[in-house]
Amino acid sequence: MRRTAGRSGVALLALLVAAGCGAGSAVSDYGKLVKGSKGTTVQVDVRSGQRFSLTVADNPSVGDSWDLVEVPDPKVASFISEEHVSDGDAPGSGGTAYFVFNGKKPGRTEVRLRNCWRCGQDRTPATEESRRHSGEAVFTITVTPAG
Repeated sequence: MRRTAGRSGVALLALLVAAGCGAGSAVSDYGKLVKGSKGTTVQVDVRSGQRFSLTVADNPSVGDSWDLVEVPDPKVASFISEEHVSDGDAPGSGGTAYFVFNGKKPGRTEVRLRNCWRCGQDRTPATEESRRHSGEAVFTITVTPAG
């Protein structure tokens, strides 16, 4: 009986991954792309039900490490996933980090993306150089009714 439950669990996991519901699964639709960068605040206007991605230049090979500081108000915008796309196959190639969301109900919320440059496990800049290169990209999200 345990073998059947194990196989069922594996089959369910495979199904979820194939459906794009698994952790770390790639999305195929980034929606409206909104570019930000360290030290900027960007206004984002979307409609209810509209998918959108907040994007930042990303190059982990030089020390970039972007993350979502705090999930926004889920009534206004729901977080779907974080994706990274490289600009090339060569070592050291930069790329783009996509933080994918869906507009929910009309309202406003804020999203902060933080780049902790060459930070350790504790996510705190350890050196002056790391503090200088670290920072946030801020996005003010306004969702309006669909239609």
